Amino acid sequence: MIDTHSHIDGPEFAEDLEEVIQRAQNAGIEKILVPGTCLKDTPHLLQVCQAHAGYLHPMVGLHPENIMDEDYNLVLDQMEQIILSNIENEKSISSENHTPIVAVGEVGLDLYWDTTYKNEQIEVFERQIEWAEKYDLPIVIHTRNAHTEMMEIMERHRHKNLYGVFHCFTGTEEEALDLLSFPNFMLGIGGVLTFKKSTLRDVVKNAIPLSRIVLETDAPYMAPVPNRGKRNESSYVKHVAETLAAIYGCDIDNIAFQTTKNTLKVFKKVTFFAKN
Repeated sequence: MIDTHSHIDGPEFAEDLEEVIQRAQNAGIEKILVPGTCLKDTPHLLQVCQAHAGYLHPMVGLHPENIMDEDYNLVLDQMEQIILSNIENEKSISSENHTPIVAVGEVGLDLYWDTTYKNEQIEVFERQIEWAEKYDLPIVIHTRNAHTEMMEIMERHRHKNLYGVFHCFTGTEEEALDLLSFPNFMLGIGGVLTFKKSTLRDVVKNAIPLSRIVLETDAPYMAPVPNRGKRNESSYVKHVAETLAAIYGCDIDNIAFQTTKNTLKVFKKVTFFAKN
């Protein structure tokens, strides 16, 4: 199994990072993908992933909630340069000594708390879509209270070389079908699936084929049952997999195999640079 979205570089894991990683490995988590959210934390993210090269895989992106922390155009310039330098290093550094940036993410639109900077969010999202297209990287998209706006943007890029993950999907069957209409994208399914009153189980059962799902925790947030309310961590992704197995009526090994296959289909650099 692969946890495709874990903020394991965050301060919540500063005191016991090695133990968290060991628990994930003991739980059968073969790799962890680590999203970026802002410029100031990117060097630390890359450092943490480099220290666990081949197991932790970094992404770089500007989260929509962080766009007003600084001059976002300047921030984007610097973040794109980080991606470009990383790609250029692939040509001069052997894969054993290089930790590639595997995706543009976590990026997107978030209009849950405030719509004041809606236009700025759209501008930033569009520019990062351009990075994904230009550098042939998957994009990991965060959307909250902005499905209509996000779909309008995605429609403009439907026939371009864009692929990736719609992160933390918790929407309706109609929204699932909207997203699944982009054939090169997967839906990230996490702990909400395990919640007792969640409607996501029926949505998954009725509208989402297993061939379009990747596992994620979004740690340290949204821990699945039986750990709901606690700090989430990558080892808990097995609970999401167990719930999927019950929904699809199959063995958990089938869930692990198919979701890993789905992940490697999207995150191509994880496959190419995989270390055993």
